Amino acid sequence: MLNLLITLVERLGILVMIAFILTRFPFFRDMIYQERLNGKQQLTAIIFFGFFGIIGTYTGLTLSTDSLVLNRWTSNLTSDEAIANSRVIGVVLAGLLGGYKVGLGAGLIAGIHRFTLGGFTALSCGLATIIAGLLAGIFHRKNRHVNLPLTFIIGALAEALQMIVILLLSKPFEKAWTLVEIIGMPMILANGLGCTLFLLIIKTVFNEEEKAGAMQAQKTLRIAEKTLTFLRNGLTTDSAKIVCHILHNEMNTRAVAMTNLSEILAHVGLGHDHHRSESPIQTEITMKAIEKGEIVLANQQSIQCRVKNCPLGAAVIAPLKQRGATIGTLKFYFRSEKEITPVIIELISGLSSLLSNQLELANADHSYQLAKEAEIKALQAQISPHFLFNTLNTILSLVRVNPGKARRLLVYLSHFLRQNLSVTTQNMTTLEQELKHVKAYLAIESARFEDKLNVLYDIEESALLETIPPLTLQPIVENAIKHGMKDKERDGLVKITIQKQNLAICVKVEDNGIGMDTERSAQICKSPLDSETGNGFALYNVNRRLTIMYGERSGLQIKSELNKGTEIGFFVPCTEVS
Repeated sequence: MLNLLITLVERLGILVMIAFILTRFPFFRDMIYQERLNGKQQLTAIIFFGFFGIIGTYTGLTLSTDSLVLNRWTSNLTSDEAIANSRVIGVVLAGLLGGYKVGLGAGLIAGIHRFTLGGFTALSCGLATIIAGLLAGIFHRKNRHVNLPLTFIIGALAEALQMIVILLLSKPFEKAWTLVEIIGMPMILANGLGCTLFLLIIKTVFNEEEKAGAMQAQKTLRIAEKTLTFLRNGLTTDSAKIVCHILHNEMNTRAVAMTNLSEILAHVGLGHDHHRSESPIQTEITMKAIEKGEIVLANQQSIQCRVKNCPLGAAVIAPLKQRGATIGTLKFYFRSEKEITPVIIELISGLSSLLSNQLELANADHSYQLAKEAEIKALQAQISPHFLFNTLNTILSLVRVNPGKARRLLVYLSHFLRQNLSVTTQNMTTLEQELKHVKAYLAIESARFEDKLNVLYDIEESALLETIPPLTLQPIVENAIKHGMKDKERDGLVKITIQKQNLAICVKVEDNGIGMDTERSAQICKSPLDSETGNGFALYNVNRRLTIMYGERSGLQIKSELNKGTEIGFFVPCTEVS
C-alpha cells in the first residue's frame, strides 16, 4: 500500500507541469478571478478538464485482483483488472473553480472514457467520476476563492465516494473488496494531495504576478508624487536634473538622462563625467527615438559612447510628448541588455506617459486655447485626489488583516492608473478596454463599500470591439457611485449594459441611488452647473465629445427620478454591418 501511495504521488509530477501550463491560459485566469463564465469559457473549461481527467486515467497503475500485480501504465483492461489513478483531480477542480455545470461536463468526458476502457469497475468508476464533478460543483463559491484545506477534503471525499460506488456496483463483491483494500487509502490521500498541490501551484504563480504588479503600482505612485511639483515648471535643465535624481534612486539604474530635441538637459549616475549635461545630443539612437516617437532599446554599440570603458552597456530611450508631438527623451541606462526585462520596459513606458502628462499640464498655462485643451486632457489623465487617498487608505487597512486582498487592490489600481495615463496619447479606444478600466475602478470601490455596492453586467461580447473616445464610460459610472450612492447605506446597485441595437451600440449605466429632478437632469449635459454636490463637468465633457464625434443623436440621454435612481445612456454607430 505504501509503495502504491509513493508511486501515485510521483505521478503527480505530470499534473504539476499541467498546473503551471494552465496559468498561461486566459480562460483559466477567468475561472480564478471572474464571477461568472460565459458559455464559450465554460465549454473550454469542460473540454480541458475532461481531457485532464483522461490524462489522470492513463497515468494511473493497472492492478489485477487475481495476481495483485501492478502494471506501470494503463491500457485496455481485462475483466479482473482496475486502475489506481488521479482522474478525479481534474474533475474536482473543474467543479470547484467553474461550478456544477463545468464539473458535470468534465466528469462526463472523463467518466465515459473510463467506461470504454473496460474492467470489472468500468461502470462504477465512470459513474463515480460524474458524481465527483457534481459534488465539487456544490462547493463552488461565487465571489470567493477556494482555500487549500477545503480542496484537500473535497478531493479526498470524492475519491472515498468512488470507493463506495465500487463496492456497491462492481461484481463480484470479493474482487471489489480486495481492490478497495489495496488502492482505497493511497488513492484517497494521493488525490486529496494532488488537488491541493495543483491549486497551490496556481495560487503561487498568480500571487507572484499580483505582487509584481502591486510593487510596480507603488513605485509609479511614488514617482508621480515626487516629480509632479518639479515638472510643472516645464522641461528645463533644473527640473530635468531633479527628476533624473528621483528616477535614478527609484529605478536603481546605472544612470538616467533627459534631453530636449537638441541637447542633454541632465545626466545622473555613472558616466556623468563624459555624458555631460547641457551638451548636444551625440547619438543617432536618441535622434531615432525622437523621430519615431517610440521607445527604443540600445546596446553598447548603438549608444556610441566615445569613452572606451564606459560602464553604460545598454539603454532604454522613451519619448516625452506634448499634445502628441515629441519634445524630448527620457533615457535609462543599464549595465547590459540582460537587465532590460519586459517588466522594466512596461514600467518605463508608463513613466514616459506619466511625465509627458505632467509636462502637458505645465504647458497648459501658455494661452487660453491651450488651457482649454489641457483641461480635457487633465480630466482624462488625472485621478481625483480623494479617490486616490481613500483607495490607498483602504489598501493600508488591509495590508495586515488581508494582504492578498490588498495586493489585488494594488493591481486594480495599477490597471486603473495605466489606463488613465495611456489616454493622453489615444484618440480612440475599444469598448472592451473601457469596460476593463471601469471594472478596475468598480473593484476598488466595491472593496471600500463591501455591503453598500452591487454591480451587474449585461454585456454583448461582439459589441466590445466598437471604438469610442477614451474615458467615456468611466466618468458616467463614477458619477453613479459618487452622487447616486451618496446617501445609500446598503443595497446600492449599478448596472452596466452594452448591447447591439440595429446599427448602433447601446451603452447604458443605471443606478438605484438618490436620483435628481427633471430640471437638473435636462440641464446637466448642456453646461456645467453651480452646485454644492457637484458641477456635472465630467458628464458635460463626455456629452460634448460624443456629440462632436458622432452627432447630436449620440449625446447622453438621462432619465432620473428623485429617490428612484438614474439611467444614463448613449448610442455609438457601428462601423461595420455584420
